[in-house]
Formats: sequence, C-alpha cells, structure tokens
Amino acid sequence: MTNASVVSVHIGRVAPLGRTGQPSAFRKAAVAGAVAAGPLGLAGDEQADRRVHGGVDKAVYGYGTTNYSAWTAEFPALAFGPGCMGENLALAGLDEDSVCIGDRHRIGSALLEVCQPRQPCATLVLAFDEPLVARAMTCTGRSGWYYRVVEPGMVASGDTATLEARANPDWSVRRFVKFMLARNRSADDIAAIRAMPGLARQWQAKAATWRPAPGGGERPRTR
Repeated sequence: MTNASVVSVHIGRVAPLGRTGQPSAFRKAAVAGAVAAGPLGLAGDEQADRRVHGGVDKAVYGYGTTNYSAWTAEFPALAFGPGCMGENLALAGLDEDSVCIGDRHRIGSALLEVCQPRQPCATLVLAFDEPLVARAMTCTGRSGWYYRVVEPGMVASGDTATLEARANPDWSVRRFVKFMLARNRSADDIAAIRAMPGLARQWQAKAATWRPAPGGGERPRTR
C-alpha cells in the first residue's frame, strides 16, 4: 500500500434522510483540520440507530476513492465522490483488493484495524433513491471496510495511511465479501474465519454456528 493517504475526513449529524425522512447520519460533511478518533469513532460523528451502526467494530468507515469512477460508470445519473457512501475516511491508494481483514493502518497518530466489510442497508437505498445501489455494492465487492480504533489519535486529510501489520494476507476485503455471499464454503475457510485475528466479533460468532454441508462444501446453518 504505497502512497496511500487520506483524501478527506467526514462526519455526520442525525437528520431526516430520503423520501421517508428516516433519521440517519449517513450524510457526512468534510472536516477541515484534525479530528479525534476514539474507540466509538470520530469526534462529532453520530449514529441514529446504534443497534446496527457504530460501536467498536464499526468505529470508522473507510472507502477507496478509486471506486467512485466505477460507480459513476454504472449509475451515471447519480453523483459519486468523497463522502457519498457515508464514509468517514476517503482513502486514495487503497481498495478492497489491497486491504485485508486484520490490517493495521497508522493514520495520523491513530492506529486503526480493519475488522469487517460494510454490508449495505436501507440507508444506502434512501440516500441514493436507487435500490440497485445496495445490490451493486454487495455483488461488486465495492463495500469499503470498517475499522476499530486500536490506539486513539488524531486523523486529518493529507495523512499517510501506513500498513503496520498484516495478520491475514490471504483474506482481502473483497475475498471476504465473496465469502459472505457464498452458499457453499470449504472447511478450511470456515476454520480460518473462526480463528481470524482482527475480525469483527459478530462474524466470529456467526462462524461458530456454521456446519459442514453435504458434498464437501459448507454453508451457514439455517434455523
């Protein structure tokens, strides 16, 4: 990850979103100057529904700027650019292929750890008024990634993003997204997920419930 850097830092306040006016902090504005990154996210960044947003394993949302052109090509009537996906950090030089689960990035004085991909939800659909955006995010793997904050510190636009540790070099964010969608999974992959350093706790808990499927593959256990 040479020459990786922060293009912009974004925070949002809870406000009505889209046609329904659902409370959401999806809309985020770029911040001038350094912002404190703590265990629950960036100072001043809010979440409307903390049951599914925020928390230590969704503290800071990072997104690669190379994705914006791909989105524009697929949805030319919509506007895409830094902050459009509700990201906190718009990052140049990083994407879902070059970032792995468990990577630790030194950004400014903060140490951040990649712990899971983003899963699109209804707020993404409301923000763009286009249901296909959520499906495209999942199918293409242009998900971005959530960081937990290992060492609190200050982050700012222009900061370098330096890879300090890589625990799972075979598990890029894009590979993990594909794994999430797979109907059949190998025993080796299931075992890797169960023991994966840095992975969000919710995914480790899910992996503990998965059992072998007939034919040598594996799939999540159904209720």
